[in-house]
Amino acid sequence: MVAPRPLGPDATIGILGGGQLGRMLALAAARLGFKCHVLCPDPQSCAFDVVRRVTEADYTDKEALDRFANDVDVVTYEFENVPAETATFLSARKPVLPDPKILATTQDRLTEKNFVTALGIATAPYAAVDDRASLDAALAALGRPAVLKTRRFGYDGKGQVTIRANDDPGVAWDEIGQQPAILEAFVPFEREVSVVVARGLDGTVQTFDLCENEHRDHILKVTRVPAAVPAEIAAAARDIAGRIADAFGYVGVMAVEMFWVADGGAGPGGRVLVNEIAPRVHNSGHWTQDGCTVSQFEQHIRAVAGWPLAVPVRHGRAEMINLIGAEVDEHKAWLAVPGASVHLYGKPIVRPGRKMGHVNRVFVD
Repeated sequence: MVAPRPLGPDATIGILGGGQLGRMLALAAARLGFKCHVLCPDPQSCAFDVVRRVTEADYTDKEALDRFANDVDVVTYEFENVPAETATFLSARKPVLPDPKILATTQDRLTEKNFVTALGIATAPYAAVDDRASLDAALAALGRPAVLKTRRFGYDGKGQVTIRANDDPGVAWDEIGQQPAILEAFVPFEREVSVVVARGLDGTVQTFDLCENEHRDHILKVTRVPAAVPAEIAAAARDIAGRIADAFGYVGVMAVEMFWVADGGAGPGGRVLVNEIAPRVHNSGHWTQDGCTVSQFEQHIRAVAGWPLAVPVRHGRAEMINLIGAEVDEHKAWLAVPGASVHLYGKPIVRPGRKMGHVNRVFVD
């Protein structure tokens, strides 16, 4: 891999992926004087609208990747399922951050869980599932309810199914396509929480405040910060996120999703269990655009450019509301709400379950 170095403000940052996260990364980069070049196979990529240059090509098109690499000074990505061959090809030409080796860990739920537990960090009990027999054995060991998840390519509730007391495990196995999977014991959590953490090229770590997340139909709907948890839980969660970032040798922004278990037995406030790692900017960090002195997007750009990280200072209580599908039509009403900021992604097609924008509200007490 080509070694990264600090960039000047006239440098070009390459972004793999053209969705809303790429769009918001590019907008943050422009504020700092950087140019951006986005590579994505989708001709309707909403990030294309806000960058200097675009490459519409498949992630395995080596000629297109070579042209892309020649035009940029560093490469980053807005989604974690970048093909391994793409990351490897580019890393031989330009710095790719975060390190592609981290993708290999986070793209596989079992590998990721093993990585976290090897650090002495707690997760929900889990077991590998490779066939129907190992699913039955895992259920016998972990009990029910339990959640069966594909090891790869799952997000927003896709690729997972809950197996309850009277459910047929065979149906669940068929539902995920009989793919290599992981079975996780159901956690009776109090709240779903997450920490957005940044680590710079020099090893400096900065974490944003712990936030709590509310999902609807397996899609994040509302994020609130600060999370309504005991202070020691918030501190422990931020410490865990920093430990994971250091263990990876991470450069950039990532999110660590966790469960707060109030009666977890680790102390009077309970404990947090790591659920998943997202090696990128994250939906639960959108509140930082208006609720903090630095956004997660600017922090990521600073990191991959080798610039000093900002110390995040929250302006007040904040809330992020996703506008999903036809809810995007509510943006006009939100424009009239004091303390609300509307962010629309410019996606041309509205579909159920599709994230079309979000609203940030800041409450200064």
